[in-house]
Amino acid sequence: MVKAVAPMLRDFLQKESAGGIVLICAAILAMTVANSPMSSAYLAGLDIPVVAGIGSFVIDKPLLLWINDGLMAVFFFLVGLEVKREVLDGQLSSWNRASLPLVAAIGGMALPALVFVGINSGSPQNLAGWAIPAATDIAFALGILALLGPRVPVALKALLLAVAVIDDIGAITVIALFYTGSIDMTMLGSGAIVLLLLGLVGRMRVASSIPYVLLSILLWVFILKSGVHATLAGVAAALCVPMQARGDARPLERMEHALHPWVAFLVIPIFGFANAGVTLAGIQPASLFDPLPLGIALGLLVGKQLGIFGFAWIAVKAGIASLPESVTWRQIHGLSLLAAIGFTMSLFIGNLAFADPAQVDAVKLGVLSGSTIAAILGYALIRSSLPRSLDESEPEVSAT
Repeated sequence: MVKAVAPMLRDFLQKESAGGIVLICAAILAMTVANSPMSSAYLAGLDIPVVAGIGSFVIDKPLLLWINDGLMAVFFFLVGLEVKREVLDGQLSSWNRASLPLVAAIGGMALPALVFVGINSGSPQNLAGWAIPAATDIAFALGILALLGPRVPVALKALLLAVAVIDDIGAITVIALFYTGSIDMTMLGSGAIVLLLLGLVGRMRVASSIPYVLLSILLWVFILKSGVHATLAGVAAALCVPMQARGDARPLERMEHALHPWVAFLVIPIFGFANAGVTLAGIQPASLFDPLPLGIALGLLVGKQLGIFGFAWIAVKAGIASLPESVTWRQIHGLSLLAAIGFTMSLFIGNLAFADPAQVDAVKLGVLSGSTIAAILGYALIRSSLPRSLDESEPEVSAT
């Protein structure tokens, strides 16, 4: 079992790391375009109306919302597959494996929210954004780790991955509970029926991907029309895909591996390009100290560090968890900074929390500033903790 899981983990990390680098480039490109003569074309392009439907059943949204509600549903479908695999057969499949990332992730979600609320307590119009700094962008974080090369312990990458997966579970729960508007019960009921059919297909251990894909698209349409955020349809559909189907087929792993390149190199970079463009014209340095961007930036930088590192330290000292072999406390500190790169998920939650363009721009300013500083500090801290060459490192634990 371990022999089979190790190559899968390495493959996952390689794809996420490379995708993170592409995402970084997409974010830089978005900032460049948004502050160039092409800015008006960039913004107008995101507002282009896109209409799809059959008869009177029509979905009419600007391109930006098709990206955020449609393409991101594919991302959340992949997240759902990853979460199910990690719980059944991965880093979260036992208490010994899950205890440290679970405790660290809880701290890494709770303290950033508290920092944000503390800073924005006098600005009630901003409090809807409390969950923004609680998010972690795993692709971006692993992309930064990839810049450090093979000297980074695999155990540290796996721990970062596990923390991010738990963080994603928390983000999905928050979106479902706190960022859902008025509900159309007819559409929600239709979605429930489709989800039931998906569950039956999964229980029958159907190996073909076709019924899962077709029913997932139908589920997305009904959930979108119901008023519940459509990306949750991706997670719900993914949880219906079985690990083991008839014969030797493993549809969950097959679909996960098929989707990874598309999500890492297309879906997430498109989202980053569409959402990271902040026009800096008229923005003064003092704007960073306004409650909304400051709460997000410090929630990421201070809250994540104290939450992940502090809770991990308490868990290890209390005997609840143990530090992975070959991983040092300095590297855990660096990991807590890389987990403070909120980017994709933070921007996504920010778009759900606020409709006012000024607040959305403030969210982008806080996320980009906090994530950039966290990336630089995390990179520097982990780099300083690594041996100069692989020959000087401690031997890694064999996967066999």
